Amino acid sequence: MKLEEIKLEIDSCQTSTDLENTRIKYLGRSGLINAEFSKIKTAADPKAFGLELNKLKNDVENLITEKSQTVESIINDKQKSGLPAVALAKVGHLHPLTATERQLNEVFRKLGFSIYHSPEIVTDEYNFERLNVPSNHPARDMQDSIYIKEPQVLLRTQTSTIESYLLANHQPPFRAAFPGSVYRNEKVNRSNHFIFHQYQAVVVEKGVTMKDLIGTMDLMFKTLYGPEVVVRYRCKYYPEVEPGVGPDMQCFKCHGAGCPLCKYAGWIEMGGSGMIHPNVLKKANIDPKIYQGFAFGMGLDRWTMAQNNISDIRTLMGGNLAYKPNK
Repeated sequence: MKLEEIKLEIDSCQTSTDLENTRIKYLGRSGLINAEFSKIKTAADPKAFGLELNKLKNDVENLITEKSQTVESIINDKQKSGLPAVALAKVGHLHPLTATERQLNEVFRKLGFSIYHSPEIVTDEYNFERLNVPSNHPARDMQDSIYIKEPQVLLRTQTSTIESYLLANHQPPFRAAFPGSVYRNEKVNRSNHFIFHQYQAVVVEKGVTMKDLIGTMDLMFKTLYGPEVVVRYRCKYYPEVEPGVGPDMQCFKCHGAGCPLCKYAGWIEMGGSGMIHPNVLKKANIDPKIYQGFAFGMGLDRWTMAQNNISDIRTLMGGNLAYKPNK
């Protein structure tokens, strides 16, 4: 299966229906590319085979995205000229979490951040130890962890774990942002879930201060919720940062009056942040006397709920399409 041949087939598509059929042919659940992934175990070099397939899949996705824009442009031109045009069928829509995640990715790319990823199944070292949380630290009691093999292997409880991998594998200066799923043994209700999502950003450079942290978070809030958004910052304790700051946004449901969603406080805690603790930098062999940094992890589910006026986090993880966009 060659990319050049697939490209010719995509280029030949004249309508959105043709393009969608081609997408299903190659990228669908039973598509040709997904079928190739079943051959990885029997390949002579499974790693190289898998990397090549992933590259092919990404290339095909990009070609289809580019072609969809071309098809839409052709339809618009025909409509302007008065000629009959085939309507561009819209198949499905992005999950609200994905849409918010992409918005945040765009914000941080413009600020010079890279987008980073790491495993969801992690070791105690990266989930706790490297974040200044030793085995006897009381902060562990704040997170009811889900272990794969206790006490060393678990599902990551926070996107700060991704920060551990970043610090361990890269030398400063750097700016990185990373969305991710996290897991805790939580009681499920309208504002909490045992599977939820966070969005983390980390900066390690010379001369970084708390002013840079607050300025970055302010920009993020205003970009997603508009210049009139009401935010407050409270001193909070997090073992991986010092000092720690907790940003709260005025409840989007009751506008500060108090309701079940905000537990009648009028405010919703949107995440945690602070200046990276010197111990965390030292564990990654980074000299805190030369480099400083800040980090924050935001509740991506809550950001998404606020954007889409969703009052129950369970809606995001269930089959209810109550959040379906109007447009």
